[in-house]
Amino acid sequence: MSDLTPNPATNSPHPAEMLNVSLSRRITDHVMTFLSVLAVVLVIAPLFAIFGYLVYKGIGSLDLNLLTKMPKPVGEVGGGMANAIAGSALILGIASLLGVPAGIGAGIYLAEYGRGGRFGAVVRFTSDVLNGVPSIVIGIVAYAIVVIRQKHFSALAGGVALAIMMIPTITRTTEEMLLLVPTQIREAAFGLGISQWRTTLSITLRTALSGVITGVMLAFARVAGETAPLLFTTLGNQYWSLNLNEPTAALPLQIFTYANSPFDEWHRQAWAGALVLIVMIVLSVSAVRVAVSRGNLRGAR
Repeated sequence: MSDLTPNPATNSPHPAEMLNVSLSRRITDHVMTFLSVLAVVLVIAPLFAIFGYLVYKGIGSLDLNLLTKMPKPVGEVGGGMANAIAGSALILGIASLLGVPAGIGAGIYLAEYGRGGRFGAVVRFTSDVLNGVPSIVIGIVAYAIVVIRQKHFSALAGGVALAIMMIPTITRTTEEMLLLVPTQIREAAFGLGISQWRTTLSITLRTALSGVITGVMLAFARVAGETAPLLFTTLGNQYWSLNLNEPTAALPLQIFTYANSPFDEWHRQAWAGALVLIVMIVLSVSAVRVAVSRGNLRGAR
């Protein structure tokens, strides 16, 4: 049944009923728009609240010494986190080198070769389960398979732990982005005689590259601030060390140590370090975005 009763004379809806329906639709539209905006605000508000509080607490302690100096001994004023900043960059670099290729490769397999197979279903289920494993459990696993075998803590062990955390996020995001690429694009490439592996790498993956990069950035941002896995793998270091086979300082570890200390000076530096960590993540993600855009690899829109 129509909401509009036809006028017997003209066989058309009555003007008053048309006005009521139009008004009802406008009200519904405004209500749904308001609810959508409210949902966006509820999502963004915690982010701005956290970032604003970090700026409030840490900006006063942020100076050049924090970025360029080594930590001072207990009881001395001053010092910085230069070794922890460099150590975090090293560990995250190792994690990216190990986790990004593995995650993208697994996502390509699931989307292009493992859609209906049993092995693909097992990989997909394992990835989903691994994505929900607590980070401290992954730290213990990395301790068992790397640290115990090496018989010492190291930056490499920390990179392995973070790479394990990155892989499931990248895998599932890559799979979903590749599945969004229209099948006609693949069929056109096959019609030109291009092999499947070349089509996947040169056409399908390139088309979905923007979404794949987004998944990589999400995984990177997730692991950049993890502390628990590094407690079991890199341990930390109060000195300058960029050796992959030695205990290495990391910014999350330094922040954790300073925040749990009884010294006000270390508390001050912990807030500043947390602000530096957030800024590092934002700058890294932004740099990747800019590099992809300027390289004309935005993918399909």
